[in-house]
Amino acid sequence: MTMIEDTKTGKPVKRDYSHNANIAATAPAFLSVWNIEAYYGESYIVQDVSFNVHEGEILALLGRNGAGKTTTLRAIARTDDPTLHGGEIWLDHQPLHLMRSHEASVQGIQLVPEDRRIIPGLTVEENLKLAQIAPPIGWSLDRLYELFPRLGERRTQEGVTLSGGEQQMLSIARALARDIKVLLLDEPYEGLAPVIVDEIEKMLNIIKEQGITTVIVEQNAVRALMLADRAVILDTGIVVFDGTAKEVLDDEALRAEYLAI
Repeated sequence: MTMIEDTKTGKPVKRDYSHNANIAATAPAFLSVWNIEAYYGESYIVQDVSFNVHEGEILALLGRNGAGKTTTLRAIARTDDPTLHGGEIWLDHQPLHLMRSHEASVQGIQLVPEDRRIIPGLTVEENLKLAQIAPPIGWSLDRLYELFPRLGERRTQEGVTLSGGEQQMLSIARALARDIKVLLLDEPYEGLAPVIVDEIEKMLNIIKEQGITTVIVEQNAVRALMLADRAVILDTGIVVFDGTAKEVLDDEALRAEYLAI
């Protein structure tokens, strides 16, 4: 942590960014992560992580490579890996920590993974329709094509042949095809040109206006912070900062220490 001077003793002390106003003890929260501990096999990756996300908010979950960001997203989505060994995850009063991934999906959690998981052999529209094969069903195809006009233009094209940016749009659209409450985005800007990132950010702001809560993990921390309302920073699997996105943008020492920017 950054060293500062104690005003009483004049001696250097470590600055603690972790106990800000939005830690999991605060209320009300829409999505609450309480003291979770997550493992890959015997590897202890996420250690006693807690934070809140409020309804309709965009939270940037940041940190260096290996900090535990993707593991935290996957734990919230209740994927088979990682294994949750402790703690609780609540969404709108529902205990996600007691659920499997398909049950969490029914409750409104949708994870868009880094590799996008576009299904080969299916067109854009078939990928979307497959997401709606069972309830709860979210946005209609017409509404999705209104938000993502490029997908409407390419609805009969095989999904895996789209450009990287278009595949990212399809992944997000496929999540919205379900009845969604929380959108979890893992590295949505990776490999995309700035102009495509601009397009995706406009869409994410429209999604926010619809009341959908978003948690975004992104190495392009500045872009994520400019989009987000709040930020949580992880370092080696623990929370080292919980506060507003503006605080991080304004604090050069904090960014240098934990984000290398």
